[in-house]
Amino acid sequence: MLRDITIGQYYPAESVIHKLDPRVKLMGTLVYIISLFTCRGVFGFLFATVFLTSVIWLSKVPLSYMVKGLKAIVVLMVITAFFNLFFTPGDRVLFRFFFVTITLEGAKSAAFMLVRLIYLIVGTSIMTLATTPNQLTDGLEKALSPLSKIKVPVHAIAMMMSIALRFIPILVEETDIIMKAQMARGADFESGNFLKRVKNMAPLLVPLFVSAFRRADDLAMAMEARCYVGGSGRTKMKPLRYAKRDYLAYLTLAAYLGGIIALRILF
Repeated sequence: MLRDITIGQYYPAESVIHKLDPRVKLMGTLVYIISLFTCRGVFGFLFATVFLTSVIWLSKVPLSYMVKGLKAIVVLMVITAFFNLFFTPGDRVLFRFFFVTITLEGAKSAAFMLVRLIYLIVGTSIMTLATTPNQLTDGLEKALSPLSKIKVPVHAIAMMMSIALRFIPILVEETDIIMKAQMARGADFESGNFLKRVKNMAPLLVPLFVSAFRRADDLAMAMEARCYVGGSGRTKMKPLRYAKRDYLAYLTLAAYLGGIIALRILF
């Protein structure tokens, strides 16, 4: 399951999505998240499905590679569907057994919330899969640059977020190595129920935290040894400039969000 985590990983490919300015992809991700919580009903989700399918096709990232990232949040998906199914009040009762009641409204809420969560994970993963950490840092810093007028450390914030995303696959790989090392010494992480397996994962925390702090300390020393100083006055090897495809992408995002809002109003 650890190898199924795709958040923070980069998938190299020659696609239109990969060539877009990182600011466009950041804005697109924000618009997409807003649209998922704006749309209501079947028509809104069908429109979001068409948009998401088109972006996945344009990114040239295999759908199977994105879908496998859902395995890491299966428990969250089940809990979300459970609470929406059993705790959403409604007038049309589908099933009743003692104090357990399932209504049509609850079933619809659970289905829509499950689809929304799946689309959210798959859609937002496209940004990291199609954007390198350096591009993501530059795009986030450029997008937040107006905040520097009020003394907000924009460069530091962008760098921290980029490093945090980059550390996700590294820590996942480190966890996998530690698990295999402990399994070779007799540790059992597979058998037993869910609670027992979670309890068996506890011995992984100490070596994982030690490894994470060691990597962070090594990174800090490497940056200091190279006299790294961020912020104003720092130049870019590849300055960000909008191209024609970026403006077309902005127009597409505006049309998509407008369509979602229109479908919410009409249906």
